[in-house]
Amino acid sequence: MICHGFKGAIGTASRRVSAESGGYTVGVLVQANHGRRERLQINGVPVGEAIPDSEVPVPDPLKEGRGSIIAIVATDAPLIPTQCTRLAQRAGLGVARIGGVGEHTSGDLFLAFSTANRGIPASEYSDTSPLTVPLTMLSNTYITDLFDAVVEATEEAIVNTLLAAETMTGRDGMTAYGLRPARLVEVMRRYGRL
Repeated sequence: MICHGFKGAIGTASRRVSAESGGYTVGVLVQANHGRRERLQINGVPVGEAIPDSEVPVPDPLKEGRGSIIAIVATDAPLIPTQCTRLAQRAGLGVARIGGVGEHTSGDLFLAFSTANRGIPASEYSDTSPLTVPLTMLSNTYITDLFDAVVEATEEAIVNTLLAAETMTGRDGMTAYGLRPARLVEVMRRYGRL
């Protein structure tokens, strides 16, 4: 996996919304295999420009940007399927904040699910099936904080991926270099973002 020209991997991050919005947790897991080096930004800092491929080579510049990112969003907020769809869409905004644009060859996939509403009876075709079942749903009035949480956690999960992935040499001697945390700290400090 290659993420913005560095070694990519799987990463996670989470956020908890305020008590006023239910105190729910949102977790995001990403498989980051996407993006072009020159577009990489972290907290608004042009990291890809500050660490060009002349300093840290890109494994195969002709294929940079190809690939995909998969993001799975999980929450304990009681959401119905349409709300989960809306949450999943916000993962794309987190990808964009770090510089991903969904290139032509990218097969991006964003899914979301809720662990709430447990105990709902399974659908059965029988005379004893209830006509209706109780369901709890978060009011849309309070869903914006969950949207913010998804965007932030997605962005952080990608950064965590970049920092956790180690340099690796694979088939045909192709090397994907990890983003060294100390080098990222230097860049962030130079832009006053540390």
